[in-house]
Amino acid sequence: MIKQLTVQSTEKELSEALDPIVREWFFSKFKKASLPQLYGVLPIHNRQNILITAPTGGTKTLTAFLSILNYLVKLARRVDLEDKVYCVYVSPLKALSRDIEINLKEPLKEINKIAKKFGVKLQDIRVAVRTGDTPTSERTKMLKKPPHIFITTPETLAIVLTTKKFIDNMKSVEFVIIDEIHALGENKRGVELSLSLERLEHISNISPTRIGLSATIAPLEEIAKFLVGYEDGKERDCLIANVQFQKELDFKVLSPVDDLIDTTSSQIRKGLYGLMDKLIQEHKTTLVFTNTRSATERVVNHLKEMFPKNYAEDIGAHHSSLSKRHRFDIEKRLREGKLKAVVCSTSLELGIDIGYIDLVMQLGSPKSVARALQRQGRSGHKLHASSKGRMIVLDRDDLVECSVLLKEAVEKKIDRIHIPRNALDVLCQQIYGMAISQKWKVDELLSLIRKSYCYHDLSKEDFYGVLSYLSGEYADLESKNVYAKIWIDWKTRELGKRGMLARMIYMTNIGTIPEESSVKVIVAAPAARRDEQIGVIDESFLERLRKKDVFVLGGNKYEFLYTRGMNAYVNASVSRAPTIPSWFSEMLPLSFDLALQIQRFRKLMDEKFRMKKKEKEIKDFIREFLYVDDKAVNAIYNFFREQHLFSKIPHENRLLIEHYQDKEEKKYVIFHSLYGRRVNDALSRAFAFVVARLGNRDIELGISDNGFFLASHKKINIDKALREVKAKNLREILEQAIEKTEVFKRRFRHCATRSLMILKTYKGRRKSVGKQQMKSGFLLGAVKRLGDDFPILKETRREVLEDLMDLQNAKQVLEWIEKGKLKVEKVSDDVPSPFAFNLIAQGYSDLLKMEDKIEFLKRMHKAVLARIK
Repeated sequence: MIKQLTVQSTEKELSEALDPIVREWFFSKFKKASLPQLYGVLPIHNRQNILITAPTGGTKTLTAFLSILNYLVKLARRVDLEDKVYCVYVSPLKALSRDIEINLKEPLKEINKIAKKFGVKLQDIRVAVRTGDTPTSERTKMLKKPPHIFITTPETLAIVLTTKKFIDNMKSVEFVIIDEIHALGENKRGVELSLSLERLEHISNISPTRIGLSATIAPLEEIAKFLVGYEDGKERDCLIANVQFQKELDFKVLSPVDDLIDTTSSQIRKGLYGLMDKLIQEHKTTLVFTNTRSATERVVNHLKEMFPKNYAEDIGAHHSSLSKRHRFDIEKRLREGKLKAVVCSTSLELGIDIGYIDLVMQLGSPKSVARALQRQGRSGHKLHASSKGRMIVLDRDDLVECSVLLKEAVEKKIDRIHIPRNALDVLCQQIYGMAISQKWKVDELLSLIRKSYCYHDLSKEDFYGVLSYLSGEYADLESKNVYAKIWIDWKTRELGKRGMLARMIYMTNIGTIPEESSVKVIVAAPAARRDEQIGVIDESFLERLRKKDVFVLGGNKYEFLYTRGMNAYVNASVSRAPTIPSWFSEMLPLSFDLALQIQRFRKLMDEKFRMKKKEKEIKDFIREFLYVDDKAVNAIYNFFREQHLFSKIPHENRLLIEHYQDKEEKKYVIFHSLYGRRVNDALSRAFAFVVARLGNRDIELGISDNGFFLASHKKINIDKALREVKAKNLREILEQAIEKTEVFKRRFRHCATRSLMILKTYKGRRKSVGKQQMKSGFLLGAVKRLGDDFPILKETRREVLEDLMDLQNAKQVLEWIEKGKLKVEKVSDDVPSPFAFNLIAQGYSDLLKMEDKIEFLKRMHKAVLARIK
């Protein structure tokens, strides 16, 4: 049963539960217990599963460890500490693991000093980290003297559970801590971890107490179920400590210029970097989030160029494409207070120790309330310090989005995360590891798997499909060097590992994070001439390309044709405008819940204008509803007024479909579907596929969080497409739509690698990403002949439609249309409406200089103003 904790313990009760030595240490370090500690310490002391959620810097980690340290000290005092692992701590980051090791060893030293003062000699309480970076010598030491607190990552935990020599040390684990559970729950690393927790439960003589730690997150009940799993078909007991103490929140939305539309590029550039410099200089240390790696580098360079005296050696960039050594150096200098500012993409969102930050600046929307609060919490990271953040917006869409996000953050309305379910590739990997550990009865194995939240409703059909693949029942795959990994005796219903190299194959190929690489872009030449390489693009960008998409590289336009391995072949003779911006694959998607709140605000604004409320009354409403300043109020008012007078305001009950034709007679059908990019990806592909099936195969797509468009020089039969695309057939349409796409090919490789169809490493030889992709291409053709139910094909479709896109909420939107809750209204004009400006302009953003893009937007804006005045 999942239960919200409503009563906290008293400080006296907490104090009485502590050993005198630990009590002395705790109250010598802290004047009083924090709110998370009053809620969390005693339940852990009483061996109750608990999910603790509190703002960043809310002492969650110490809350989790205090009862465990107390228990270990009591054992050490009695000389009862055994050579075994008592506590497993799992975090998503190796850097966080190192921090925790330091933050535990220091208190243990201090506790030992106090024990000596008490005349007590404590046994040594050992703490050790094991990750992929841990040297062999350290691993060997752990075998001889296992740590009492074992710090690791999800991948290494899965390896350890398959390690014969170490597994005996894990048979009486009493506590498991999952830190930053919100960062694990929404991807396949969390899926892998959920099964590893059940494997740990299975081998342990006692049921370990599970402790989940999270920053602000939703939905709490589902995260709690993810943490504890199921027993006998019912969720295990878990308490939820939702400790939302009022950390002082100083959070504002700022614009670098007075007018976000009628301005020049030099004014925007000067205003943006002038505002950034002013804020950085007014604070000791500033952390800047940009959302994309390219923007991170650009911001650092511009600040250095425009203010050389202010930024010599005390500014740095931090993102995932930089070397580990560079990132560690930046983190170290931050901790030491040697940097005035650090600019990052998303890499410093999680709770690694980066020292004192007194301002967090976010350039553009962070796209979710939870992410905004997580980032904001990096400032004033200490318990009672105020948290200061500024969101800087650069266009009117961003202003509205950030303003609504600010309101939701202040009111603590958190968007929900998506937890993947029934991922068959991860299941293949884990069943292989379990078979290496021991022999299993088939039904016992299924029973254990279904204890995991992520596989609680796994069908027998999918389970047996995975076993058929792993046991080599698909004989055709052997000709492609995909061999059986387990044996099954269906008479005794037993299974086990197959092959002498099973353990080596498993340990060198485990993991869920896909390897990615750069893709060469090559101009496809006629047979008589040689192909010409003109640059490289990220693989994540390639998977977003559809055949005939136009993109920009090195200032020139190219039309995408096809791929071979890690080469993308293009046509250089293209006159059409770009259809996809180069930064598209890096952009974070807007959360569906936040999108709905923006839609709600749009409806309220529409009502005000339709009721002909006075300007002052509407502006007062904006100010009161969104907590924004006068500059933002005026900009939002003008934006909505222009949309209302020129066209109609789309909102939660009105899906506006706008027909627009440009000067080149290209016809656009613009869907004002503000539901986030994941939903719009699904809807746009479905409508484009159906329109193509109706005869118009020359369709271009443009997608953003605020909507999507279909474009063609031919007529687009959107009415018939609207009649054909329904909630009940959306999955079927999308499965056909993605079948021959790059995204399907690439995601199949990821799934095939996770399920060990493709081995990254074999007998010490590493297969490059290019060779993995080539192998994947051969395998994809082979498995398609095996039928649509082949488990890795099914998983590829599921991952694309449910994890990459948002099929569930796309179906929800279609159901709203079918039930009349969302009415489709159509408008037509020769100028796009103000709400469509950014969607139309995004394809041009790589081709046009900043000055030209702003002029392009200003031209459209003037055309709108001329019409409505």
